[in-house]
Amino acid sequence: MKIAVASEGNQVSMHFGHCEGFWVFEIEDSKIKNSYFLRNPGHRPGFLPEFLKERGVDCVISGGMGMSALELFESYGIDVITGAEGEVLEVIKKYVEGELKKEKGPCEEHGSHGHFH
Repeated sequence: MKIAVASEGNQVSMHFGHCEGFWVFEIEDSKIKNSYFLRNPGHRPGFLPEFLKERGVDCVISGGMGMSALELFESYGIDVITGAEGEVLEVIKKYVEGELKKEKGPCEEHGSHGHFH
């Protein structure tokens, strides 16, 4: 399984489309087998979900995400977890241990812009 975490340095990004890049973790048998960084190639509508799909990503974790990206990921069968925050490595450990919960609904800061946590 490949999990992409939208990030700013070593922190989970609050804005998926405008993040610095994605830490990608390859998980096997509930353990991190490999990780690498993919720089964000640029934000334009519909591009990033396709970009991550082409790289075999199964799940995306971010602080917040626009409705269009969320819908595209879901149409590709890619799981999305929003509402994450903190250090990337801690967040991925929580995910692997089953402690990171999926949240849905508009966040107060971006509700009117179609961003969801």
